[in-house]
Amino acid sequence: MLNNSKKPQWALPDMAAWKHRRRLFFVVVCSTLVMSLGHAQKLPPVSRTVFKCEVAGKIIYSDSPCLGAQQIDVEPTRGMDQTSGRRKIGSDVMHEQFREAMAEGLRPLTGMDTKQLAKQGRRNQLSTDAQQECRRLDAEILTAQQDEKTATQPDLRDVQMKLFQKRKRFKELGC
Repeated sequence: MLNNSKKPQWALPDMAAWKHRRRLFFVVVCSTLVMSLGHAQKLPPVSRTVFKCEVAGKIIYSDSPCLGAQQIDVEPTRGMDQTSGRRKIGSDVMHEQFREAMAEGLRPLTGMDTKQLAKQGRRNQLSTDAQQECRRLDAEILTAQQDEKTATQPDLRDVQMKLFQKRKRFKELGC
């Protein structure tokens, strides 16, 4: 009589465990691919955060923060489709579209959208201390922006200086 309590060594693992291993392998491979595409660029990534600053009575737009800056989020153009009727996009846009598609495919597993996944990928390259400081600065900058909106005239300059210092540190760290 055979003892059915133990599976023979040659038996396949149950389907649930197999599917879980396959899904985990897929997530690791896709995450590595998305991260490696971020490293493939020779130039640093373009900042989509622009600061509108007033310097000596003139308006200046920069990716570096300044005192009393207004933060503006921008989306760059993605090619010239209208003028020729043909689709013309550069390799940088193709890489970005691929990363967006991968992020969308991984969204059920990670819970992160494209921007969150890109931010996480950038921050994974930082030291643990820098990652913690970036998370702390995320919250502090939001609080400082709210404080700037509600500040009265005598306190406004101090609030703006604190916000400027936090934004500057955020950029220095590469958050």
